[in-house]
Amino acid sequence: MKRSEHPKWNLNIDSLKPVIDYALQEDIGSGDLTTNSLIPVELMARATMVAKSSGIISGLSVAEYIFRTLSGDIEWKTFVHDGDHLKTGDLILEISGSYRTLLTGERLALNFLQRMSGIATLTHRCVEEISNYPAKILDTRKTAPGLRLFDKYAVLTGGGENHRIGLYDMVLIKDNHIKIAGGITRAIEEIKKTIPPTIKLEVEVTNENEVREAITAGADIIMLDNMTLEAMAESVKLINGRAKVEASGNMTIERLKAVAATGVDFISIGALTHSVTAFDISMNITS
Repeated sequence: MKRSEHPKWNLNIDSLKPVIDYALQEDIGSGDLTTNSLIPVELMARATMVAKSSGIISGLSVAEYIFRTLSGDIEWKTFVHDGDHLKTGDLILEISGSYRTLLTGERLALNFLQRMSGIATLTHRCVEEISNYPAKILDTRKTAPGLRLFDKYAVLTGGGENHRIGLYDMVLIKDNHIKIAGGITRAIEEIKKTIPPTIKLEVEVTNENEVREAITAGADIIMLDNMTLEAMAESVKLINGRAKVEASGNMTIERLKAVAATGVDFISIGALTHSVTAFDISMNITS
């Protein structure tokens, strides 16, 4: 199966239309004053988008929705698919239609494409860095408000995996939960009374004693938070397959191989989505 044909990379645009529509209204408001004052309604044009650097493309269906919302009669042709690796100079897509439509939709389409492709590109770098190990790269909830599903989709197209989508689809017991509950065991016991058995339960730990307690209490996943490499390796041995193991905290590309070598199952990286470097894409219009 090609990367671009992976079934979980099907971004449901219908469910995301309210977010994109709001972004259009935010940008355009009552109309594009500059474009509408200078460009005749009947003037047609052609535009191309080209990669200005090397990386993974993501968000093509979002860009298409933006232009088709502005004008239903545009001609849209893509030369790549989400998840494809691009080189500098590669042609991404071609659009033909109203000159006004191309100018008005340009910035918003690029904003989505460049952000999502930037996330996908960094994710791909991280995945490639640990390709010789079984560990998987995970994202976090450190996403742009309102853009979480776009950000997490971009992680998928880069070859990573999604952690929980929000607070509703998985339990993650962190330090403040543990404090108020009176310990890891008490926190897990209380939560298990209220959730169905199909919901995964993860607990954050910082030392060996907490690892032991989390194992005994029946955590499905144990998150090793800001541990040294030595402590991670010892924790993996201690857990010994009785729970999945996630490493978290201050992850950098330079550190990933060493972390993966400790034997953890997952490495979560907040920087995938909270410190995005936009992928460089240019859009050129010809009349």
